[in-house]
Amino acid sequence: MSITNVAVVGAGYMGGGIAQVLAIAGFQVVISDADAETTRNHLERLRQEARTFEDQGLFDPGSTALVEANLRAADSLEAAVADADFIEEAVSENPAVKGPVLAAIEAAARPDAVIGSNTSTLPISGLAVNLTHAERFLGVHFSNPAPFIPGVELIAHAGTNEAAVVAAEELVARTGKLTARVTDRAGFVLNRLQYALLKEAATLVEDGVATAEDVDIVVRTTFGYRLPFFGPFAIADMAGLDIYEAGFGTLSEHYGERFATPAVLTELVASGHLGVKQDGGFVIPAGDSAPLVAYRNRAYARLGQLLRELGPAPTVGGSGTPPEALANPETPDTIEEQQR
Repeated sequence: MSITNVAVVGAGYMGGGIAQVLAIAGFQVVISDADAETTRNHLERLRQEARTFEDQGLFDPGSTALVEANLRAADSLEAAVADADFIEEAVSENPAVKGPVLAAIEAAARPDAVIGSNTSTLPISGLAVNLTHAERFLGVHFSNPAPFIPGVELIAHAGTNEAAVVAAEELVARTGKLTARVTDRAGFVLNRLQYALLKEAATLVEDGVATAEDVDIVVRTTFGYRLPFFGPFAIADMAGLDIYEAGFGTLSEHYGERFATPAVLTELVASGHLGVKQDGGFVIPAGDSAPLVAYRNRAYARLGQLLRELGPAPTVGGSGTPPEALANPETPDTIEEQQR
């Protein structure tokens, strides 16, 4: 299934960012929003934003020209999707909104077009009931800001055709981003982990263990430092799975079942798999750890250099907020949606 023409329905900061990414990758992209005027305004914003990003060195040279050449606005949803090989729905995270939009997309699209939803939490099977031919429908979840976050979740429901998943994988690969296939469960991977972290962080504050500010300091200056380079399984493999098993024992003793040792961890340790140091672990095989340690040290040091170069993040609404951000009434929307 070859994809050349793409439509993005919902051209706000989420959908608009996706449209920029696809246009820069060489796809012919048409956007549609609530009405023709709103869509045209979004198109102008996306073009101007591309110029700004390129001037700031955030987009590669020539990206603005690609956005201007490959991205256009449609007067209606029907016009946007009529010739599309792939359609990405990126409207409000509300099934009462998404349902009718998905039905309208299917009614106006070609019968062979793949339809993706950018929902961040809603089960794909629940949205699929709005379609007559749901075999061509799946979740294609970009994260905001789409131009800069490199991971995309692909979520097939039970009736999704494998060809539609492969087509979505190939489309995302052309943008230079990485895909992960995820089973259709509410919140998928990204938001189940993100919400679990926030829940435990809130509990720490409620229990008086630390202030919100201090929790954030601990997260971003300790294990948060590792996460740009290693996921939780790789981190555990490097530390030693027996160490993690012992740690879970302590935590479950004090906090109960919510910190019970995961069965998959117990099984690995029982079979002698302790991570890098012995027989491999979740994702890293056993072996000479010197190259991995050298990479880790170099990565963390370079990240530290970058953070010192950038300085502390501005405080929203405080003295550290850039004047241009305060002057832009749309900026809070982008921050509000940042972690979706």
